[in-house]
Amino acid sequence: MRRGFFPGLAFVIVAVSAFAAGISLRSAVAPANADRDFQRSLRDFEQATVDLFRRASPSVAYITSVAVRRSVFSMNTQRIARGSGSGIVWDREGHVVTNYHVIEGANAAHVTLSDQTVWDAELVGAAPEKDLAVLKIKAPREKLHPTTLGETDDLEVGQYVLAIGNPFGLDHTLTTGVISALGREIDSRTSIPIRDVIQTDAAINPGNSGGPLLDSRGELVGVNTAIVSPSGAYAGIGFAIPAHTVAWVVNDLIRYGRVVRPSLGVELASGQIARRLGVDGALVLNVIPGGAADEAGLRPTKRNRDGRLVLGDIITAVNGERVRSSNDLFLALEPHREGGSVTLDIERDRRRRQVAIKLKAHAENSLHKGRRHR
Repeated sequence: MRRGFFPGLAFVIVAVSAFAAGISLRSAVAPANADRDFQRSLRDFEQATVDLFRRASPSVAYITSVAVRRSVFSMNTQRIARGSGSGIVWDREGHVVTNYHVIEGANAAHVTLSDQTVWDAELVGAAPEKDLAVLKIKAPREKLHPTTLGETDDLEVGQYVLAIGNPFGLDHTLTTGVISALGREIDSRTSIPIRDVIQTDAAINPGNSGGPLLDSRGELVGVNTAIVSPSGAYAGIGFAIPAHTVAWVVNDLIRYGRVVRPSLGVELASGQIARRLGVDGALVLNVIPGGAADEAGLRPTKRNRDGRLVLGDIITAVNGERVRSSNDLFLALEPHREGGSVTLDIERDRRRRQVAIKLKAHAENSLHKGRRHR
């Protein structure tokens, strides 16, 4: 029995040793394969980013704004570089989109295309309340490489995005990151909030303003506009105006030179006056004759025979959307167009009522008394 036992034991030992050796071999090979697969996928991802930058960068321009100053000694005028930023080639007609604050206060502007040719630009239109402006250059069509608009309705937090611009006056620079948040709200130059803003951690530094925020397809999802930083340098929070807002604003600026949206035909009290009077809503100071509000019978603020102030209608909602200030009313009317109708909730003589009103086209700055483009 012993003679038969030892050969069997030897066979078992050999078999187990072979199995163990097989596991060791597979264990050694698997990490190597996984590492090669990871490196290959990393190279593919990097190559995709490189290719995207090569495709998209020709659509990005460098903007230099110029101010004209007169010397107090010689009285001669001098052209002084005032600031710089980025821009986006919009179409082959020479329209270039940038931030309003990039060209604010300038007397002239120059656009440098990706081939380093420099062109004098004229201002087509500006929308300070959206921090957007449109310039136009007389460059040949073959030098112009328009951007491609992307979809912003299906953006998700965590989605990969890229920013291209000219920070600190450098040539095209690429930064990458993700969408950190959606639906943010930031103040514009006119203190009217810009809604539905995209927040990103892709680095946006001075000079990136007006440049594109792109998705992984290289399509425009936003225009970089601002950062949050106590020092003025990049701190991980940047903002971009969503492409769907940019599209309709730019179309208006090209067509009319300004943003034209439906107006109620009223002049409204400022927030300071409304607070002083204890008004919660948009107080109508004046009704423009022949305007939409005039035809709907809205009442202005006035004084009676005794000199006492009689408050006009207070608009508290538009189509059910709460209005607490003139800025709220401004934003509530934003999605609507000329000829459309809205229902206003108003307070008159301390009683609530609803008024249907048909909107008319009016220049944007007529909505707020004393407000003008700066």
